[in-house]
Amino acid sequence: MDIERLNHEQLDALREISNIGMGHAATALSQLVGKTVHLDVPKVNILQISQVPEVLGGPQHLVVGIYMQILGDARGNILLIFPLESAMELVENLLLKRPAHGTALNELEVSTLKEVGNILSSAFLNALGTLLKLTLIPSVPILSCDMAGAVVDYVLIELGKAGDISLMVETEFRSEEDRIKGQFYMIPGADSLEIILTSLGIAT
Repeated sequence: MDIERLNHEQLDALREISNIGMGHAATALSQLVGKTVHLDVPKVNILQISQVPEVLGGPQHLVVGIYMQILGDARGNILLIFPLESAMELVENLLLKRPAHGTALNELEVSTLKEVGNILSSAFLNALGTLLKLTLIPSVPILSCDMAGAVVDYVLIELGKAGDISLMVETEFRSEEDRIKGQFYMIPGADSLEIILTSLGIAT
């Protein structure tokens, strides 16, 4: 379907179901870190994914990106972004020790952050799938610790859509002490949008 022709009713519906899905993901993260996690109302934007680094503080800002494909009845992609300092704080919360080696992550820390991505995306997709009566599951997560521009470039290569317009659902979340922050992006495939909107009864 033509993403740029989505109407306000359709965009509002995508925002609402994403808000419910992110509520489940925030609850999962709260349980993991033992702290309340606050989240913003999701933004639904139609833009180029190459614009994302600016939202993350600039293309040279160090981040940890966790990327997963959405598999099942509808396809798409999830990108979970943590500023490096937030990823370190998350690792400390979960492993009860602070990473002590600069920007490098060891195998256990990478595995831990991948599992966080898996738990958050699973919580989000389970809630979405229940609402839409669709089977939605995440792929095995891929992690990259690099500058925001490089992380997004990697996702562009994976998507095979460099420069293309995409619909992106973005939600920002943070812990009550504001020490763990992150952004959760859902990027549904154009064909999958039709499936999702049909499930909602508002397809074009």
